[in-house]
Amino acid sequence: MGDKAIPHVDVDELAQFRQVQQLAYRCVESVGGMLRPGITEKDAARLLTVWLQDHGVRDWLHKPFAWFGGRTAFEGFSGLSHMAGFNLAFFPSSRRLEENMPVILDVAPVLNGVIADVGYATCVGTNPILEQLKDDLAEHRALIVSMVKQRRTLADVARAVDQLCRKQGVEPRHKAYPFKVLAHRVAKLHNPAKPRFVARFGLNATRNLILDQAGAGRKEGWSPLWSIDRRSDHAPTPGLWAVEPHLGFQGVGAKFEELLVITDDDAYWLDDDLPHVRRWVQRGQAQFAA
Repeated sequence: MGDKAIPHVDVDELAQFRQVQQLAYRCVESVGGMLRPGITEKDAARLLTVWLQDHGVRDWLHKPFAWFGGRTAFEGFSGLSHMAGFNLAFFPSSRRLEENMPVILDVAPVLNGVIADVGYATCVGTNPILEQLKDDLAEHRALIVSMVKQRRTLADVARAVDQLCRKQGVEPRHKAYPFKVLAHRVAKLHNPAKPRFVARFGLNATRNLILDQAGAGRKEGWSPLWSIDRRSDHAPTPGLWAVEPHLGFQGVGAKFEELLVITDDDAYWLDDDLPHVRRWVQRGQAQFAA
């Protein structure tokens, strides 16, 4: 896979993206292991921030998020208002963690211009619904890469994810994200300005996504925001995409988020050595992990 030409992405940069994604997942796993009942979402977000700063991170696509309990299913959350910063429900709150409560940690560090955006579902204790949702996500990972390999439109892939959610009896809670995205495109930042932030979003990376990539996409007939909407009714756009199917059921949410590489004629996940994939292999779900 490493010798394939990837338009708009230097193949020599893939190892850098893999390293930053691994760093981000080490962060969420490490902080996830520190969580104890009584800690707040704000406390968890601070732990994530400090861990990454200690490992050299100074800029972000967005600063860390932490959601506990029913907030993992994005209850009361809805799309555009979060991007604009009008609905603070999306941001880390004073909600305290309780035993057996689901947790989602989400970090998007930028290191040397390289962006990773990862999501991690965990629990302090046991939660059978969370475990089932994490199992269900395996089929989504396999479906997404298979359909992109078939060169189906990105909107078709997003609609198929929603259909699979209905088949599984769960809700597609990624529709509560800004612009209802299943995924968004990432690209290396060259010569970024001094890090600045608005409503937890880093201006360097957000400007690259919303202005630079969206502007280029309008001219070329693609969007860096991947959803069921008409703007995604186009063939898979080569590049790196942060993909985040997010499932909800009875007030419990779970997701993964990781980088998908799309070439002119192929697609593959950037890295299979990730906690959710290792879990599926251990549980005999390896057929969905590839």
